[in-house]
Amino acid sequence: MKILLNATFLLVVFMIASCKKEQESMQVTLNDLTESVYASGKIKAIDQYFVYSTVNGILQNIPVKIGDTIRKDQVLFEIENMTSELNTENARLALEMTAENNRKGSDKLEEMELTVQLASEKLKLDSSLYFRQKKLWEQNIGSKLDLEQKELAFLNSKTNYTTSNKKLGQLKSQLQNELKRASINFSINQKLNGDYAIKSVMNGKVYDILKEKGELISPQTPLAVIGKADSFLLEMVVDENDVIKVNPGQRVLVTMDSYKGAVMEALIDRIYPIMNERTRTFIVEGHFIKQPIKLFPNLSFEANILIQTKKNVITIPNNYIIDGKYVLVEDKEKREIKTGLRDYDKTEIVEGLSENETIYKP
Repeated sequence: MKILLNATFLLVVFMIASCKKEQESMQVTLNDLTESVYASGKIKAIDQYFVYSTVNGILQNIPVKIGDTIRKDQVLFEIENMTSELNTENARLALEMTAENNRKGSDKLEEMELTVQLASEKLKLDSSLYFRQKKLWEQNIGSKLDLEQKELAFLNSKTNYTTSNKKLGQLKSQLQNELKRASINFSINQKLNGDYAIKSVMNGKVYDILKEKGELISPQTPLAVIGKADSFLLEMVVDENDVIKVNPGQRVLVTMDSYKGAVMEALIDRIYPIMNERTRTFIVEGHFIKQPIKLFPNLSFEANILIQTKKNVITIPNNYIIDGKYVLVEDKEKREIKTGLRDYDKTEIVEGLSENETIYKP
């Protein structure tokens, strides 16, 4: 009985050893092979941006809702601006006052113009008296004192007229400058007042609102996410080791958890030329050749950017290659090979193997 058990045990061991010696093999075939670059990313609305305020304040009103379609210059947020409105009103009143002073017939101008007119009439009178007295003096009529007095009066009137004219010119220039300053000040206050009504810079859609009515906001606080309505792009993250292979116009195969089992096609549009130093990656943008019916910003996806395709080349599974340059052939002989393109499953064999040869899995 003991001998029979030992014989059975040896038979089982022999069968296990025989099974272990059987090694998986395959015949070498010709296949198509595509080189691709892997990328992950997220969906973004075209021209998607965060809305910010340029002023501090309390959020008084939000005239839009998430999902609303909006037009350019439509008000999205209103911030409490009582002080700004008062400053704008003061600036408007100052502008009206300076404009009134500049108008022909205004009190200031009329007063100065009257002064110039009086100086002009006095100059004419004193000039006439002086030259008449001078003619009399040339005829030896009258005294020299009368002539000198008339000359002095004439010169004073002339100086007074010249001075009055200059003052009139200075007043006009001053009033013009005051009008310009008041106009600029009013425009600035209008602009500042306008900053309290935050408007959309484009026609699009409100994808998210990040603040609520009554909250205190600042220029560093994002208020909403805006983008083109129902127009999306793919924002891909590509490793620095792969980015040199990527070019605009290349096809992309896209898979998404939201559309399980579907493979969608896209094209590369542009490559941002600066690397993220923290992640050592580049941003690459693309667009769907045929956009899915329904998309939302920030949906995640995985992509393979197709670099090149070779048809009818010798390929073998990657797990049949030893140390990157050997395969096992008949009699478990190790043969050196030269490889070419490679994807996640297969590698192109450029030299060292022929079609229909048998190779063994190491």
